[in-house]
Amino acid sequence: MPPIDFDTVRATMIEQQVRPWEVLDPRVLKTLGELPREDFVPLRQRKLAYADVALPLEHGERMMKPVVEGRMLQALAIGDADEVLEVGTGSGYITACLARLARAVTSIDRHPDFTERARARVAELGLGNVRLETADALSWDPGRRFDAVCVTGAVADVPEHLFDWVREGGRLFIVRGLEPVQEAVVFTRTADGWDEDSLFETELPYLAGAEPVQRFAL
Repeated sequence: MPPIDFDTVRATMIEQQVRPWEVLDPRVLKTLGELPREDFVPLRQRKLAYADVALPLEHGERMMKPVVEGRMLQALAIGDADEVLEVGTGSGYITACLARLARAVTSIDRHPDFTERARARVAELGLGNVRLETADALSWDPGRRFDAVCVTGAVADVPEHLFDWVREGGRLFIVRGLEPVQEAVVFTRTADGWDEDSLFETELPYLAGAEPVQRFAL
């Protein structure tokens, strides 16, 4: 078989998947159109890098569908002066996307192999504005606030301390609710509290410790 022309497949993904899902932000489209997603997926899945599917990673995690990634990046409305926190580094692909959009990115993951692999990948791309750390989001304290917080795993209920990490005017993207129908939401911090915008339905693996509480009937 001839080698896959990833540049062509990437452009097709933008036009046939991402744009039709109402991702129209030119900076997001440019980022998705230029970053080599095929270099972040597991090698055995490389030919599916631009398919409209969630791809499996180690530890039971998954890469989101490209359309979900696009909607998430657009909803965060990241400016080039923003400081961003990513909860759940995973493959490092969204980390790299955020690094192209923001001034600085901090990304955490509880799996050291994800952290180290992402560090190598962003270095290969020459992205020097990324700080990677191995940490559990439910016990970690960043000691500061961010313009945008991007959570790439689902939660049954949003942990309250995540809101403390967002500056006034900042945004928190998270997927909440019960499988198989979860809700992607963006919260915006205002002087008076929080504005909440429901975006779309999806399904993601839960962050460890943020799963639904099991209730047993007698």
